[in-house]
Amino acid sequence: MDDDCCSTQLLDGDGTFNVEGLDRFVSTTKLSDCGLSYAVVAIMGPQSSGKSTLMNHLFHTNFREMDAFRGRGQTTKGIWMAKCVGIEPFTLGMDLEGTDGRERGEDDTTFEKQSALFALAVADIVIINMWCHDIGREQAANKPLLKTVFQVMMRLFSPRKTTLLFVIRDKTKIWDSVPKPQAHQDTPLSEFFNVEVTALSSFEEKEQQFKEQVAQLRERFFHSISPGGLAGDRRGVVPASAFAFSALQIWKIIKENKDLDLPAHKVMVATVRCEEIGNEKLRDLKSDEGWLELEEAVEAGPVSGFGKTVSSILERCLSEYDMEATYFEEGVRNAKREQLETKALDLVHPVYVTLLGHLRSKALEDFKSRLEQSLSRGDGFAASVRACTESSLVEFDKGFKDASIKQANWDASKVREKLHRDIDTHASSVCSAKLSEMTAKYENKLTEALSHPVESLFESGEKDTWVSIRKLLKRETDAAVAEYSTAVVGFELDEATVDAQVQNLRDFARNVVEKKAREDAGKVLIRMKDRFSTVFNHDNDSMPRVWTGKEDIRAITKDARSASLKLLSVMAAVRLDEKPDKIENVLVSSLMDGAITTQSSQNRGVGPTTDPLASSSWEEVPPKNTVITPVQCKSLWRQFKSETEYTVTQAISAQEAHKRNNNWLPPPWAIAAMLILGFNEFMLLLKNPLYLMVLFVGYLLSKALWVQLDVAGEFRHGPVAGLLSISSRFLPTIMNLLKRLAEEAQGQGQQQQHQTPTAQKPYTVDSHSFKHESSSSNPTSTVISDSSVSSSNVSYSDSGMEYSSPSQMHRRSSKGEVEQS
Repeated sequence: MDDDCCSTQLLDGDGTFNVEGLDRFVSTTKLSDCGLSYAVVAIMGPQSSGKSTLMNHLFHTNFREMDAFRGRGQTTKGIWMAKCVGIEPFTLGMDLEGTDGRERGEDDTTFEKQSALFALAVADIVIINMWCHDIGREQAANKPLLKTVFQVMMRLFSPRKTTLLFVIRDKTKIWDSVPKPQAHQDTPLSEFFNVEVTALSSFEEKEQQFKEQVAQLRERFFHSISPGGLAGDRRGVVPASAFAFSALQIWKIIKENKDLDLPAHKVMVATVRCEEIGNEKLRDLKSDEGWLELEEAVEAGPVSGFGKTVSSILERCLSEYDMEATYFEEGVRNAKREQLETKALDLVHPVYVTLLGHLRSKALEDFKSRLEQSLSRGDGFAASVRACTESSLVEFDKGFKDASIKQANWDASKVREKLHRDIDTHASSVCSAKLSEMTAKYENKLTEALSHPVESLFESGEKDTWVSIRKLLKRETDAAVAEYSTAVVGFELDEATVDAQVQNLRDFARNVVEKKAREDAGKVLIRMKDRFSTVFNHDNDSMPRVWTGKEDIRAITKDARSASLKLLSVMAAVRLDEKPDKIENVLVSSLMDGAITTQSSQNRGVGPTTDPLASSSWEEVPPKNTVITPVQCKSLWRQFKSETEYTVTQAISAQEAHKRNNNWLPPPWAIAAMLILGFNEFMLLLKNPLYLMVLFVGYLLSKALWVQLDVAGEFRHGPVAGLLSISSRFLPTIMNLLKRLAEEAQGQGQQQQHQTPTAQKPYTVDSHSFKHESSSSNPTSTVISDSSVSSSNVSYSDSGMEYSSPSQMHRRSSKGEVEQS
């Protein structure tokens, strides 16, 4: 190859097609860029007839020429092809191996026929080079070869108007002698070939004249494919980009001796080449930087202007395809274009679907945020959902329109429907959550409004407890239902749903009361004991009882047990339906009056009666409303009585102790005996008043010692302890008493003349010394029991200590004054 001319061997002597060499030739000469603006000129003729020389002079090619000094012989083997220099349009020159050569022999004419047929099928202009002296000869003029080629030409090819440039005379005789197919019996030679004849001088004898004539002939090859040119009316031209492939396929068919239908071959070439172009453009699309960046961006999220960008990329891809495939058969070109467009859209579709998914997710998230903001502003739920739904769908439609691709007619209705379903699902979820939250709110309010008041009513255990509970339940439930009904207006729920929600709220309130009743039923025994203790140990004014011996413990016990039994009857069943029952009567008759009735029945000889508490249900009370069964009530009552008997026993003991402490007189028989046996002594006292005075003074001293030593209080701890305590304190008390009497006698002076000494002196005792001695001798002597207080009426005040006796009461002040009350 040189800079201007480029050549390559297309077929070697064995008929092997040089695919790689042809591809390099096409690439080097840029043949594929010519479209239909190119021509192919082939030359054939006898061996050593000057074909290569003519081509080199005619087209400035560099085909190998014969060396005349070495003698005639085969110079060109196979078929060579070269670019014609300086010819417009782009022209290819093909130099065929000469015919009738001795190297192949007389019998090996197969390659001659195949190469000639190939030249006629590929070339637009075929030059048949003949020597003048060979005209009229059979073999030298290539008559048998032309006959065979024409015959095969009509069998294999449809007319494609190839120009034959002969240096011959008798052209018609050759055509008429060619056997023709039935379809071409009357077809003239002009339908297949344009026959041109020219004559050239001898190159060896008249070289200058030869060159001038060649130059003139060269001018005829300029614009050879234009109308009026040598190949101006050619047909079935293959685009230059498919020339190599077309030549290869034609040679394969010729070599395999198969029928060659050039129109079908043209379609086949167009199919293969258009598909190759389409695949190439599809690969370019896949590797396009703009597309790759867009694809990566879509993976991260929505991309604005996606449809416009993708439409531009696809438009560029299809335009490049149209530019390269424009010269191929139109039907095939359009079909392959549609295939390329389909494949390109298949490449884009997953990214498009991903983008729609992002748009759907974004619209859904926007719906969620807008709905939350709308609800936080206090807007109605249903109205907020409608407004936010419309906004989200409009936003999605806007994004879909922006993502629409001009070359595709894709429908996003399914994605839109899915978005609508997702919005409805989320709205339903939020609605359920809001309703649950609202229901929980009012349930909590009901729980707070009912739990503590109901518990307080159960603790009171009055006869109208359940009436109060029913009123409380109705009041709080109606208030909660009214507020709830107002709150759910914004949800625009159907009437049946609202009624169901309201009924659930009412049922919840009822369950709160029932649950509280069952919880408090576990505390009924404790409350019964507390109720018993309250009633038993306190009077009607709620003041603590003092067991003085005048109280009727049996009646008090009965009242306390009756109050406790009333509490048990209240807790035995749930009474929210205002239905009457006989629980209290059954409990009273069985537990309070049962013992008396049974005892009297047994005394009268009546047989055993049926126990109404020997059952697991109450009469006229449904099992679901039973809290404490009759059998459990009987067991609780038995336990209650056993645990409260000690309190009753203690009260009886306290009452008896009080009676003993207040009864100081001897028995009547002892008093009578003392009167009878002491009559003489009594008479002696009457006869001698001095004895009576001494006894009176002794009585006063004894009384003072009794009070100061707190004899009754000491003996309350037991006789032995009392004797020990009194004996240890007796002598100091006597000394202190005498000392105080002496001081009082000296201090009063004249006042003692107007008073009875025998009535004052024994009681003139300083309270300070009295308290001091009492506390020093026995720290517990100042503690006075209920019984001692009741019997001797001793009490303390800020000024001193008071005590009283059945006949008189004395008050000792801080100054030691004693006043008779």
